[in-house]
Order: sequence, then structure tokens, then C-alpha cells
Amino acid sequence: MSRIGLKPIDIPAGVEIKLDEKNHLIVKGPKGQLEQQIDRDMKIEIQDNVINVVRPSEIKRHKSLHGLTRSLIANMIEGVTKGYEKTLEIVGVGYRAAKQGKKLVLNLGFSHPVEMEDPEGIEVEVPANNKIVVKGIDKQKIGNYAAVIRDWRKPEPYKGKGIRYAGEQVRRKEGKTAK
Repeated sequence: MSRIGLKPIDIPAGVEIKLDEKNHLIVKGPKGQLEQQIDRDMKIEIQDNVINVVRPSEIKRHKSLHGLTRSLIANMIEGVTKGYEKTLEIVGVGYRAAKQGKKLVLNLGFSHPVEMEDPEGIEVEVPANNKIVVKGIDKQKIGNYAAVIRDWRKPEPYKGKGIRYAGEQVRRKEGKTAK
């Protein structure tokens, strides 16, 4: 039984939801608009500013989709009202980030700086030269772009240098010892 799928979703004031017969969901809010194609098997009931996701049967596929569908809808509503953000930290001597217009410029010890264009719908801020904040309304796009930034220099276990998520624990290893 999906415990998450059974929870109703409250629609806050200022959020407009449209659902067509093909389960194409459009959520509009103060921060923007998100669209998602929901699986046709799932039934979405909108009544009195509350959304309920109902599965048609107890087969495994429907049970799996039940919680997923509810989470996707809840994330869309939270995204258009509050928005999402991920913070990355850069650790290492000479490693730094800067913002030039819509480009993020990273100096990560390569022979050249890494330049990354901000994707549409995502805003990147650099409050300090060792901190990057990725903001937007689509949780999936933000997580993906933060992972792409992190992939340029993952934290290494010996000195801990690299790009890491804020609060991420890097498991450290002991280096070689001289005899």
C-alpha cells in the first residue's frame, strides 16, 4: 500500500491547476508555470482545493505509479509557490566560481576555465567565490544541473578537494605512509 499516494495535496491560494482528459497537468503559480504528462491509468480528483490521486487497481504497476504521481504533483505545486534551490561548495586551493552575465565560470585546476551557460528556467548565483546557488521552480532540472556542475570535479577522498553539495559528508581516506 502506498502511504504517500494516499495523502491529499492542498492547493494553496494563488495556484491554478488545469487537467485535461489525457492527464496533462498544468500548474500556474506566482513563480511560474509547470507542465507534466501524468500516466493515463492514474485518476486525479480535484475537489475543494484538494487533490487526491486514486489508483484504478492493486497491480504492482499501479501501486508504483500511485506514490510517484502524488509526489510529482506536490513538487510542482511547491515549485510554483516557493521554488527550489541547491547549494554547492567548492573546496580546494585555487578552485573558484564566478558569474559573467548568464555564464558560470569555474576555475577547477584545469588548463582552462570551465564555462557553463545557464539553462532556461534556472538561475545560478555565486554569493562567494567558493559557493554556488542553483535556483528555479522545477526540482528535477535543478537537481540535474547541480549534478552536472558537481561532475566537473567530484570531491576526492584524500584531500577532500572538489565540488560538493552543502552539508555533504565526504568520506576521507588515509594516504600512504612512509616506512
